[in-house]
Amino acid sequence: MAARSADIPFLRVPVGDDAHRWSTFPGERTLVVATRTLTSTIRVLESLPAVLRGDPRVTVVFAHDPTSAFSDGSLDLLHDAGCRVMPWEQLSRITPDLILSASENIEVPDGDCPVLVLPHGIGFQKYVPDSRSARSRLSGVAHDALLATGRAWTAVSHPEQERQLLAAHPKTAGRTLLVGDPCLDELLVSAHRRGHYRRALGVGEGQRLVMVSSTWGPTSLIGRHPDLPARLLAGLPWDAYRVALVLHPNVWSAHGAWHLRTLQARALDAGLVLVPPVHDWRPALVAADAVVGDHGSVTLYGAALGKPLALAAYGQDAVPGTAGAALARLAPRFDPEREALPQLADVLRTHEGEPGRYAPAAARAFDAPGTALARLRTAVYELLRLEPPPATPPSPLSLTPPDATAGAVVASWVVTTRARTGDDGASAVRVRRVPAAVSEGLDEDDGCFAHLAARPDEERDRRLIESASVLVGSSPAPTTAAAHRWARDTLARWPGALLAATALADGDDGDGGECLVALRDGRAVRTAGVPDPGLAAAVVHFRLRAGDTPDGGAVAVRVGGGLDGTVRLRPFPF
Repeated sequence: MAARSADIPFLRVPVGDDAHRWSTFPGERTLVVATRTLTSTIRVLESLPAVLRGDPRVTVVFAHDPTSAFSDGSLDLLHDAGCRVMPWEQLSRITPDLILSASENIEVPDGDCPVLVLPHGIGFQKYVPDSRSARSRLSGVAHDALLATGRAWTAVSHPEQERQLLAAHPKTAGRTLLVGDPCLDELLVSAHRRGHYRRALGVGEGQRLVMVSSTWGPTSLIGRHPDLPARLLAGLPWDAYRVALVLHPNVWSAHGAWHLRTLQARALDAGLVLVPPVHDWRPALVAADAVVGDHGSVTLYGAALGKPLALAAYGQDAVPGTAGAALARLAPRFDPEREALPQLADVLRTHEGEPGRYAPAAARAFDAPGTALARLRTAVYELLRLEPPPATPPSPLSLTPPDATAGAVVASWVVTTRARTGDDGASAVRVRRVPAAVSEGLDEDDGCFAHLAARPDEERDRRLIESASVLVGSSPAPTTAAAHRWARDTLARWPGALLAATALADGDDGDGGECLVALRDGRAVRTAGVPDPGLAAAVVHFRLRAGDTPDGGAVAVRVGGGLDGTVRLRPFPF
């Protein structure tokens, strides 16, 4: 085979002088999307399809610069999305009409084409290490060499950012484009699908979803308090709360999913939803009832959505005088060392009394919500020197549901029970369950009883099953006879247990599910009113510990999460 001529470079992607020989579509302009980090790759893939929708005149190719410390995962993401990716060195051998990137740190080759830098977060709110020196720089701003060429255009989401850039980098004067924020627009139009997102994340009716959001770096929430998700899961009642963790893509790219899952192993075992970095954080934020965050963009997006929030970290790398700094002055602080439930209750109560508390900060970050995609399309086509397509300008679409499943199945809990008298004077039993993976042990005091409960068919840690006082069936027994057999066999197999409880599929109660709770001494109790056998067993266990007969009467139960009810008990032959 004849050798390929050295002066005719092998072009793996059909762009360049001889592109017409290999291309199917006769493009009039070539747009190169330059990616460098996982974060910037995610952002362009979120925004660009709507901008170029249905226009064969624009040939789009991607070029990936692999030199960033945070590039891991970006090339896989491009390939998974079906993008045609040229080798980075090929970029210097073609003459694109526009280079677009959400990474300000790309090294574009010499040339005349404009370079449009999109934000990969909200504005310019953080100082980050400069890969070209030992100093720090303002994140999101193109480097001086590119600014000096006059080719760089910077998209901003609010006029205040133009003024900030002009003060910090005078070479940006006249080179900014006000487009708004496409990400915020999609969040806003997705509010009506909130219930759908919550179900996809495993959040039940009556439960609250707390989102923990962290930027990257040593001053971030996760950098300072890596155990906060586990602390929240230990401090919030399992029946009433779910916890999700959203980490900046740089954390995923630099440290890897394996390390993050190892670091959060206790929290994951306790049901933490670790949200993947590519798409799911956006519907998860819409689904959230409260945000515990830091100086990252997700916290500010939460403020723009009107979410109750608190800051558990705020680093010195945050930029003063920005919308994020304004939010920091308004938001309460969350102390990871203090008890979680009272702090969260304060956050929710404060927000209820002042729902527009963070609107002034959000108003400094986002201009004309709902118009960003249309304005971005106008900017892109002006830089391409093309008339936009005659089709209606794009508008934001609601987000697809998250692919993230609910957290790991929790199969063991530390259960505390205590008699309570309500405001109406009625007595009740307060039941609180905390996943055993994050519990500090069985703490009791006057009037408070604690026990370990486990589902033996699902719990992977045999020690927890052997230590459990209460064993719970994973699925309803089809008949009463089957429930008896299951309870008898379970108590025989695990001699440390005092009670075995299972739901009954053939229950005849009209007000709620029935359960069978079998005692080791041969007695059995049939309960009605609460379909969860773990809660039914907790009531029976409380009656036993309190010295009362477990097999008669009715007990009001206060659990939270929509599970409050009245448990009726009656003896049952065993």
